[in-house]
Amino acid sequence: MKRADAVIVGGGLAGLTLALQLRARLPALSITVLERNVLPLPEAAHKVGESTVEIGAHYLDTVLGLDAHLRERQLRKFGFRFFFSDRRDDIDAVTELGASNYLHTPGYQIDRGILENFLCERVREQGIELITGATVREIALADSGTHRVRFEAQGAETELAADWLVDASGRAGLLRQQLDLKVDNGHHVNAAWFRLSTRVEIDDWSADADWHARCFARERWLSTNHLVGPGYWVWLIPLSSGSHSIGIVADEALHPLRTYNSFERSLEWLRTHQPKLAGIVERERDRLQDFIALRHFSYGCKRVFSAKRWALTGEAGLFLDPFYSPGTDFIAISNTYITELVARERAGDSIEMHAHIFEQIYFSFYESTLALYRDQYAMFGDPEAMPAKVIWDYAYYWGILCQFFFQHRLTDIVSLSRLKKELSAAQAINLLVQELLRAWAGAHKPPNPARLLDQAALPWFAELNRSLGDRLDDAGFQARIRRNTALLHELAAEILVRARQAVPGIDAVELEKALAEFAAPPASAPLLFRPAA
Repeated sequence: MKRADAVIVGGGLAGLTLALQLRARLPALSITVLERNVLPLPEAAHKVGESTVEIGAHYLDTVLGLDAHLRERQLRKFGFRFFFSDRRDDIDAVTELGASNYLHTPGYQIDRGILENFLCERVREQGIELITGATVREIALADSGTHRVRFEAQGAETELAADWLVDASGRAGLLRQQLDLKVDNGHHVNAAWFRLSTRVEIDDWSADADWHARCFARERWLSTNHLVGPGYWVWLIPLSSGSHSIGIVADEALHPLRTYNSFERSLEWLRTHQPKLAGIVERERDRLQDFIALRHFSYGCKRVFSAKRWALTGEAGLFLDPFYSPGTDFIAISNTYITELVARERAGDSIEMHAHIFEQIYFSFYESTLALYRDQYAMFGDPEAMPAKVIWDYAYYWGILCQFFFQHRLTDIVSLSRLKKELSAAQAINLLVQELLRAWAGAHKPPNPARLLDQAALPWFAELNRSLGDRLDDAGFQARIRRNTALLHELAAEILVRARQAVPGIDAVELEKALAEFAAPPASAPLLFRPAA
């Protein structure tokens, strides 16, 4: 029987990054990674998670030290960009939401094949055993003593004993299925996506000089471009290999998966909802590389961290939604908690309390983020309510969750305890704002003028992004969370005013109570974009 201190089942993004994080924290730890696929992967590998936002990007470039690879082999992302273009082919004549220039904190468009092949090399350079072509036949968890994993590779079966067992097997979710941990989270959306071996240059969709002048250097194509309409969004993500990823994500109640669950059906669906893109895909259909459809891709999990020295990370545990690209963020968060638990256990500490608290915090982050998606897809085509939602969601993300990760406070239980009041207030106000946004979008039909809602032109918004790079002591960190919580209440008050201008008499009693209880001073200047004339 072979033995390792830690066995990671799954050598994709979650498993490989965890192996590197464990190696950096515990250089003497013996680690074995079992990966089902035979590597290297092809470029433009068919995997979820091609776009990173701030936490995931910071985890890769700074925590794991992969900045040179990301700069040289991947693409820097030009932020998110939204076009309210349902059933339109004149993209220069609709409302666009996005930044005219790059904001300070980077994100990346990730070719997963290129990245994971690089991670494999890095893992092996660090002395971590990576066994590819390994099919796991059995996982036997132990209440005490060592766990066992039986796997087959190159025609031979091997049994491996380990003190720690981490499931990073992706959607296969070996432990999640074995322990019956999957939870229906009430977010019933589907997705289909494919890749073309060519660039889809959204900057070429118009010859209008004014439209081009609104945005920096004809680089809209480097954004994660969202073509949005009621109940759905379509993504356009460029990959450094030269391919382009195109995906349809939609609420089952409004756009059943059967209407776009094959390439031909997707193309027909695009002809109705995004005719400009449909024409381009039709023209380039001979460059089709792959196609996949997923039903009800979002799910929760009953447990992810155990004091009995097992854990789940990445999609092996839970998954939210590709909108806002939180997948790598939650890999970063869960891997950080797992690394801390392993380090404490190897130092001889009891981890019973920490495993429980870390799991509670992780699930709290998950539930807060899930509120951004659940029952929200119907508003995606609203060019007034949806921009307000995006600004709010960013402010909540940068102002609270990102602060804990960038300031290395995820495992700081003392700070979490001291800020419990502010964090509870932020979580509660987020739920009420999401409810208000749903009511706003469902009760009016806004104009859709040709304009750029420029996020870079909102000084407070750009500063919130820039401030992620600050280094704060304990007092400074606590002061920032309190200040950002006040900012969220100010922003919520302005969203309420704007919603009432659009829909007089809109019901917001509970939100009003929450705002009155927090008593945040009004903002000195408007926080949102002006409404359309």
